[in-house]
Amino acid sequence: MPAKRKLVPPALNITPTIAEGPSPTGGEGDGSEAHLVDLQKKLEELELDEQQKKRLEAFLTQKAKVGELKDDDFERISELGAGNGGVVTKVQHKPSGLIMARKLIHLEIKPAIRNQIIRELQVLHECNSPYIVGFYGAFYSDGEISICMEHMDGGSLDQVLKEAKRIPEEILGKVSIAVLRGLAYLREKHQIMHRDVKPSNILVNSRGEIKLCDFGVSGQLIDSMANSFVGTRSYMSPERLQGTHYSVQSDIWSMGLSLVELSIGRYPIPPPDGKELEVIFGRPIVDGAEGETHSISPRPRPPGRPVSGHGMDSRPAMAIFELLDYIVNEVSGGGGILTLFNGGPVG
Repeated sequence: MPAKRKLVPPALNITPTIAEGPSPTGGEGDGSEAHLVDLQKKLEELELDEQQKKRLEAFLTQKAKVGELKDDDFERISELGAGNGGVVTKVQHKPSGLIMARKLIHLEIKPAIRNQIIRELQVLHECNSPYIVGFYGAFYSDGEISICMEHMDGGSLDQVLKEAKRIPEEILGKVSIAVLRGLAYLREKHQIMHRDVKPSNILVNSRGEIKLCDFGVSGQLIDSMANSFVGTRSYMSPERLQGTHYSVQSDIWSMGLSLVELSIGRYPIPPPDGKELEVIFGRPIVDGAEGETHSISPRPRPPGRPVSGHGMDSRPAMAIFELLDYIVNEVSGGGGILTLFNGGPVG
């Protein structure tokens, strides 16, 4: 039997252009060519296709030119959303011209805790993956911690769901792959759990990339926000709700709830009954306990085909081409998200 060929990731070419002044990563002395060479070596350990490689190259090269982040350097464009303790705005970083997403978190905390949070957030500079939203840096100004991230112009999946009503199975398959690869990357490379997987923390863009955001790298930030805000408990696993020991399996629980929600068009508790499932999936539903068929459909609905409205939930599922048009033209304002729907790679 012939030996299995080892996959050799393509080489990465990160241009080591560093802005004068403070390090682009917010640390002291690590914004050097040696730092980028080390980063390039880490990225080459990942199994990236050519397209993913080029996109990471471009992001990291742009990031190396950003320099120190300051409040005065940002021009607000629009609000992207508000949630768990923070407001996210679309901004332009004037010195570089880059469009970013800036999350503002207002916390009444002591300077020592504030500085610890900023230090803990620096690990995000090492989280470079096609399935993780890119990080430009974090800083404190006027009572608020700013976390500056890659702008994902397709928005979050909870926003897409409001228009789509339900996400087709083919797309959910690609979402599943991207989320699992993102969670595996955080776990295997950085020993990080996400802790807050939900549709609003799964973002898409007009290039067809699907990425995770808002994972818990700062224990101090998590504790501070827990004391100031009521967190999202709906997607937490039973062990987290009970306050007992939990592990990465808790993220999988949250992912499962999220996928079911995207599939049926609503938060899945209480669970849908047989009639609702028939409306959603267009096929007979058999009661496993009694073997009764609640209703009969002529044939299973082809994947992605809209369901005609009737019964308990008359909202039709959005066809793939309609969802594509919505994300490209309504959410992102143009572009191409075709790789999310065709046979191309996720991310």
